[in-house]
Amino acid sequence: MKFITGDRIFLMLVLGISLAGFAIFSSANLGFLAREGSSISQDILLQGGLGLGLGFLAFLIARSVPLIHVKRFAPYIYVASLIFTALVFVPGIGLHANGATRWINLGFTTIQPAEFLKIGIILMLARWLSSNAQQLSNPKKGLAPFLAFLAGPIALLLAQPNTSTTLLILATGTVMYFAAGAPWRDFGYLAAGAILALLIIVSMRPYVLERFKTFFDPSANSLSSGYQIQQSLIAIGSGGLLGRGFGQSVGKFNYLPEPDGDSVFAVFSEETGFLGAMILVVLFLALSARGIVIAGHSSDLFGGSLALGFSFIIILQAFINISAMLGIIPLTGLPLPFLSHGGTALMAVLIMCGFILNVAAHKKA
Repeated sequence: MKFITGDRIFLMLVLGISLAGFAIFSSANLGFLAREGSSISQDILLQGGLGLGLGFLAFLIARSVPLIHVKRFAPYIYVASLIFTALVFVPGIGLHANGATRWINLGFTTIQPAEFLKIGIILMLARWLSSNAQQLSNPKKGLAPFLAFLAGPIALLLAQPNTSTTLLILATGTVMYFAAGAPWRDFGYLAAGAILALLIIVSMRPYVLERFKTFFDPSANSLSSGYQIQQSLIAIGSGGLLGRGFGQSVGKFNYLPEPDGDSVFAVFSEETGFLGAMILVVLFLALSARGIVIAGHSSDLFGGSLALGFSFIIILQAFINISAMLGIIPLTGLPLPFLSHGGTALMAVLIMCGFILNVAAHKKA
């Protein structure tokens, strides 16, 4: 079959993590059945149907569309993703919850357009970089357009607010920018701008400052802002070397907030132990490493930038989530790719993998 061609190792990694992720999600979702009386059948149906079902269909489409058409329509996809994301602010369409406006309400479920915005900006940057790589040393033709492409997504995300996804897109775009040959002079400008922007965000948004305070002293607010990280560390630690056993997590039933969402890694670690957690980390590393190898063997800069951008954003998001659950960095709210609750997020990451496999099918002879 056509979708198998390209890179079978990458395809097997995608299939393996996707199916394992669905099993892990199903186990973690048991916590909501007991604690909140939610419908496990509905949650699993949406994750499996919208996420895996439609996700793999979108994966096959992304794998099959000729890259020349992907490059041609990249600007339109970018603009469409901006408009789609902006719809969250339209009354009657957007959904406001937990202090943020990030979702579109479909009635039977919600979707988060920011997940598709990640795809739109990476496609746009890959197209622009492949056409302007020789001019990046000129600030007017390099740094200025680069910041202009990022301005729209950043403005929409900060307005939601969605600071973590903003930083994720900034980091991924920066990696793509310098991998395409941008001068290191620009790194200083971008680093200074990022630090200044972060300071402004922290000063204007109390919840961001609170997360930093909790990171440095999680025991200070053990029943409020520090509760999630403390319960996460307890769950991970109680898993020991081999874990309690699949489905046997205690934290997901009584203590962990969002056991099938942000905290799914803690549930998984409790059930499979240190060994299972390490296997999961290795699988994420292998998937992204294979994607970066595919980028290096691409027949052109567009495909290479595309595969690099998608590979990097997947591994960065995974390790941000895992690091937050381990208390290495402040909590961010970013889901764990392939595992966390959210059919939109699962569909988006499968689309990214489809494009990477597409690039693999057009590698250098």
